[in-house]
Amino acid sequence: MSRPLPSPWTEETIVRRTPTQVALVTATALTLVACGGGGDDKDSQPPSAPTGLSVQAGSALSAHVMWEAAKDNVAVSGYVVYRGDTKVKDVPPEKLMIDITDLKPSTAYSFSVRAKDAAGNLSPHSEKKPVTTPAVTAEDKEAPAKPTKLRGRHDGSKGAELTWSAPGKGQGITSYDILQGGSKIHSVSGDVTTAKVTGLRPGTDYSFTLQARDAADNTSPASAPVKISTPKGPGDDPDTAPLSFEVARHKSAEDGAYYLDLSWLPPKVDGEVPSYEIHLNGKLTTTLVWGNKAPVGKTTESVFAGKKPGVSYKVKIRAKLPDGEWGSFSPEITMVTGEAKS
Repeated sequence: MSRPLPSPWTEETIVRRTPTQVALVTATALTLVACGGGGDDKDSQPPSAPTGLSVQAGSALSAHVMWEAAKDNVAVSGYVVYRGDTKVKDVPPEKLMIDITDLKPSTAYSFSVRAKDAAGNLSPHSEKKPVTTPAVTAEDKEAPAKPTKLRGRHDGSKGAELTWSAPGKGQGITSYDILQGGSKIHSVSGDVTTAKVTGLRPGTDYSFTLQARDAADNTSPASAPVKISTPKGPGDDPDTAPLSFEVARHKSAEDGAYYLDLSWLPPKVDGEVPSYEIHLNGKLTTTLVWGNKAPVGKTTESVFAGKKPGVSYKVKIRAKLPDGEWGSFSPEITMVTGEAKS
């Protein structure tokens, strides 16, 4: 149901709903009114254990831990990383890797990961993976030279393979960090010059760069970028826009304000859609983020549109896809408060 709202907000506001933990981030004066939803207070089933754990010494003082997503009957709400039997990090559900810092040089460690849900259930531990940090040269403050000759090609419609040349002998490189659009997405050992990137989207352009890191945690400048386009595979849906997007309106009997009633189906992509952006008149108005399980069927939301009749709004939405990229916009629909739909 719609409810009265305060006067238009001029600063970013976060509204959280519990127990479904839906976060509404409002960027401009118009505010999203989220209705319905409810958690399962009787959820006693823990998530599955994370799989595919890998651990790479990033430097003498850090380790890079990665894993594959766990599954839950409702939704995974986060991950817990352990060093031995000690909890060291809480990680949000959308992240599947973390750098563990403040380690000691020339020291053996083991890491594991558990998944958790909103009801507090913890999964079994993943397998434990050992790693030994390298020694560090005292007072080493010089970063390695940047990697050169970064090359890449698509590996099917959802992956890429990268190759590069090491910057030369005597650099003391312990790991290479792979960045996509400026964000670190993977790390590999310093004694290799190839890497595979998975979880990409078919029919999409990507840009990757590479940084070298030494035992003292000094990081090189980024390499020149390499651009890779993934092809559309058989059966891949090229349209990443939300489906069956519709806009209606109503006037609240409680406060006399008009509301735009949005409904849509998620795009047909491989995985859950974690959030949506709502744009009014060409500008971002609201970001809708699910902190729990994202809806898989029809979604309905209402947007506060003020009390003045005859105001025209052009409405469109887009989804944030499982690989972190934003999908295509829905068709733009025009709605006028207090007037017939145009």
